[in-house]
Order: sequence, then structure tokens, then C-alpha cells
Amino acid sequence: MKMDSMIFDVDGTLWDATEIVATAWTKAIRQEYDPQATVTSSQLRGLFGKLLPDIAAQLFPREEKDRQMELIHICCEEEHRALLDAPEAPIFPGLEDTLKVLSEKYKLYIVSNCQAGYIEVFLQRTGFSHYFLDHLCPGDTGHPKGDNIREIIQRHHLESPVYIGDTAGDCQASREADVPFVHASYGYGQVESADFTISQVTDLIKIF
Repeated sequence: MKMDSMIFDVDGTLWDATEIVATAWTKAIRQEYDPQATVTSSQLRGLFGKLLPDIAAQLFPREEKDRQMELIHICCEEEHRALLDAPEAPIFPGLEDTLKVLSEKYKLYIVSNCQAGYIEVFLQRTGFSHYFLDHLCPGDTGHPKGDNIREIIQRHHLESPVYIGDTAGDCQASREADVPFVHASYGYGQVESADFTISQVTDLIKIF
């Protein structure tokens, strides 16, 4: 297929930070909300990819919306610190070699349903900023993933991008933005109607 660019999700596609984030969120919630609370990596795999207010509502269902958002932002602040301090970035095997090869042929971008600052943490912790030309998230724009994919396309005058993600929500956002979807099946979700499927990140080199 003719293609000029790739737009990537982060969690479950470029790295798996759930172990680090689960520890960070548990620490924050125990300090700020419930001393007995525990957040697990498996729990986060079911939450990542959702918009932050939706995650907050699931974690703190008894709280008012303002308090939910206050708590989730505290979790995110602790998460950023933990990721930057981690001994190693939790990237998927072969990611840097894959990005190096792809960036020589395609323009690379990131669009994720995360909070402001998270993509920057990913780029800082991995040192991969030079592979990506731009990025967007709801924390930056206030818009969901489908709209942000469209914004990247319009901003950079992309003619034939694909979106790479790991969940049904990623697939739906791709459909909303009218771009082909590549399912990273090694990630967190099941997808029934992907245009392409990869079982490891290095498969992108073989397919494209």
C-alpha cells in the first residue's frame, strides 16, 4: 500500500509501563485517599487507552467528579516521577531498531489518550524524540483520539497515514479519522477488524 506516515499509540504499543505506573498510583492513592488501596498492572491494562476522566471515574466511583480528577492528577504526577526514575524504559523488544528503520522512510508521530506531559515523559525516558515529528493527546487539546489523529494529519498535510495501536478504542479512533488501523496484538486489547495485525513491533518493518 502507498503510505507516507505512521501515527503511534504509546501504552501497549511502544512500551508497557503498567508495572511502574501501578506502583506509583498505589503509592499516591494510599497517601491521598485510601491507605489500604492497591492498583495492579493487570487492572491498568484494562484502563489504559480510556480517557483520563473515565479512568478516574472507575478508580474513584464514590467521589464527585472534581475530586476524581484531583486524585487522578496526583496519580499522574507520581507516575511521571516514577517513569523518569526507572532504571530502564519499559519499551517493547526491538523498538528502537524498528523506529530507526521506519523513520528513514516514513514520517512518525504519536497520538495517545493520555494526560499532558506523558508523551514527553516517554520521549525523555527513551531518548526517542528524534524519531517523532509531533505528538498530541487529550491533555493538550481537550479532544479525543480520533480528533487528534485528524489534527496531526491536517497539521502536517499527511496524505496516506496509518495508525498503530493495541485496543478496540484505537481501532475506533482510526475509523473516525478514516485511516487504516494496524493492531499491535502484543498489547492490551482484542480487535476484530484491523486492516493489519502485528504480533511484535518489529513486524512493522516486514509489513511496510
